[in-house]
Order: sequence, then structure tokens, then C-alpha cells
Amino acid sequence: MGISRSSRHKRSETGAQRAHYRKKRKFELGRQPASTKLGPKRVHTVRVRGGNLKYRALRLEGGNFAWASEHTTRKTRIISVVYNASNNELVRTNTLVKGAIIQVDATPFRQWYEAHYAQPVTKKGKTVAPTETAEPVKRSHHVQRNLDEKRKDAKIDPLLESQFAAGRLYAFIASRPGQSGRADGYILEGKELEFYLRKLRTGKQKHAHA
Repeated sequence: MGISRSSRHKRSETGAQRAHYRKKRKFELGRQPASTKLGPKRVHTVRVRGGNLKYRALRLEGGNFAWASEHTTRKTRIISVVYNASNNELVRTNTLVKGAIIQVDATPFRQWYEAHYAQPVTKKGKTVAPTETAEPVKRSHHVQRNLDEKRKDAKIDPLLESQFAAGRLYAFIASRPGQSGRADGYILEGKELEFYLRKLRTGKQKHAHA
């Protein structure tokens, strides 16, 4: 039996069984889930209605992630899936779907921050003494003024700072890997980050008691 998206096999609102008055139709078809996994990039094309193409990602290892508060986007490596509201099995199997909470490599974002503000992301980085051989960077007054102006707004959430220290950032997948062939999204910040950190903590506590 093919996968169908029709609701004719469902009961009506009142509970009555619907009459079978026609067979399945091509425009009602459904397809197997992509179940995109972590691994070297592998994307298949699927010919769909109207001669269009869908890009079915079977394996992905990276994507573009936006750091909204800093108005920047960087391509980075996906490390693992840590939370999925719909199914814990998708976390265990590292399945990439829209809405999954993942950990991504923080290096591209750290490099951008340090180049943009000319200062380390974490406070730990500030305590490192400069080596004797390293010469101080010479900057024009104009460049220095620009940096000083930027640094006024260079404040990082303590939760993000601890993640930068660990080298991993929590992110949300906003694209649909099984449809577009991409795993793109954004870095979690603020209230949303706090919410998912609570969810992760309660999940660990439940498994500890089990």
C-alpha cells in the first residue's frame, strides 16, 4: 500500500466511518521520510508534481547559521542533536529535522567576533598574557575610533559566553532538510535559549532517575 495524505480513511467528526467511493489518487501521495543523518553530505533529487525538484538530504554535516543579535551568518559544522520536542528517538539517532535543537561548532562565530571587535569573546581569553615576540597591532586613529564605538555594544550573554568557552553553541534548525536539502538555522539566545536549557536539564534528570 502506498503512503497517502488523504483523510478519506479517517472517521468523520461525529465518529461515522466514511464510505469508500474512490481509490487513492496520485495527487494524494506521500513519500518515505528522509530521516536526514549526520555525516558526509549526500543529497538526492526527487521529481515532484509540476516537474519541480525537491532535494532530499540523506546526510548532512554542516549548514548556515545566523547569529541574530550580531547580524551575522556563518557556515559551520553540526556536532550533534541534543533535543527534539517531538521524539527522543530522533535525538538518539542524530536525525536532522526542522525544529531540532543541535550543537554547532563555535569557531567561525568566535573568529568573526574577534576580528570584528578586536577583543576575545570570553573573559578567559583576556587573561592570557601576550607573548614577548608578538608585536602590538598598529591601527590608525580612524580604525581605533571605529573599534571603540563598536566595543560599546560588544556585550555577550553569559550563557553564550560559557558555550563559546566550551567551543559549542546551541542552535535551532529552521530549514527542512528533507525538502530543501539544507540544514540552516539560527543560534539560540535570550529567553529561547533559557527555555531549551531548562528542557535539556529536566530531560537529564528524568533519565538519571529512570
